[in-house]
Amino acid sequence: MYVRTYGMARPFTQHRVQCWHSESERNEPMSIAILGIDLGKNSCSVVGVDAAGAVVVRRTMRRQTLIDYVVKLPACVVAMEACCGAHHLGRLFAEQGHQIRLMSPEYVRPYIKAQKNDDRDAEGIAEAASRPTMRFVELKSQKQLDIQTLHRVRSRLVAERTTLLNQMRAILLERGVIFPAGRRRFELELDSMLSEGSETLSQRMLQLIKGLRSEWKELDAKIGTLNEEFTRLARDDAATRRLTSIPGIGVLNATALVAAVGNASSFAKARDLGSWLGLVPRQYSTGGKPRLLGISKRGNTYLRTLLIHGARAALPSLSKSDTPLGRWLKAMIERGVHRNAVVVALANKLARIAWAALRKEATFERGYLVATA
Repeated sequence: MYVRTYGMARPFTQHRVQCWHSESERNEPMSIAILGIDLGKNSCSVVGVDAAGAVVVRRTMRRQTLIDYVVKLPACVVAMEACCGAHHLGRLFAEQGHQIRLMSPEYVRPYIKAQKNDDRDAEGIAEAASRPTMRFVELKSQKQLDIQTLHRVRSRLVAERTTLLNQMRAILLERGVIFPAGRRRFELELDSMLSEGSETLSQRMLQLIKGLRSEWKELDAKIGTLNEEFTRLARDDAATRRLTSIPGIGVLNATALVAAVGNASSFAKARDLGSWLGLVPRQYSTGGKPRLLGISKRGNTYLRTLLIHGARAALPSLSKSDTPLGRWLKAMIERGVHRNAVVVALANKLARIAWAALRKEATFERGYLVATA
């Protein structure tokens, strides 16, 4: 598009095109069917399309201006990538009657044309939200986000403690002091050495190790406080109580599941939850020849790790029980299936049982799911 100025033809710049859109927006009634928003820390790019898919709005605005702008719009579909801050804005817009569609960034990327910028990202988000086969992320409640945040903080504290213990072991190993594997045994023998003294370590190193041991105790106290809070949350919530009735699912697994999937309404079948967690074989089939590889490891890594740890802990007792689940495990072990494969299969089974407990409000009793009254 060109504009003639002083006898010379000049192309419209992107700024001029955006200004022209703004003029039409002020003069024409809004007909936005889908509003795509590319979120930023301070400014957000917005592209609105009508029912035919034509762009009718293309703007960049600050966050508060965006909130005021969307509140005044007639009810429409508001689409965003599922990133930091998307759930908060999604709840605000949902309260105004808008339909919220959150999507994983990896599913939006194929709809971005040519070079990447914020404006094209917003247009790609609007286009992706219109696709009938698109997979959307469930909007999390404030309670779910709070529980998820507690898990993130606990995970960071556990990682810090592991780093601290490894550093302490390395310092002591450099001076010929070797401790057995295991955090509990290390703790007992280290406390014994610090109370009795050591001829191998200098006074400066003894002081340093004592300081690191105090830091270790502080981390243990913080982790313990969060564990107690998870226990209270699991006791006071009906959904987490149903989940903890399942063998291999404790308070950490139960609260993490509720924080991640809510009532599991976004999964049509139990197998969908196991697939979303990456607990199923990765497929690489072609030419009509199926080929299954190791597990896909997609989705929530933290939740998948918790389920596998829970399955590993519950496997010995479950494999000896005379229940459908126990007989299924025993049959796999007798066929010579590798123990790790049995553990992952059990984790997938636990995820499916958890889906039924959340979706159908059932509890797990003596190897069977029983609907609650």
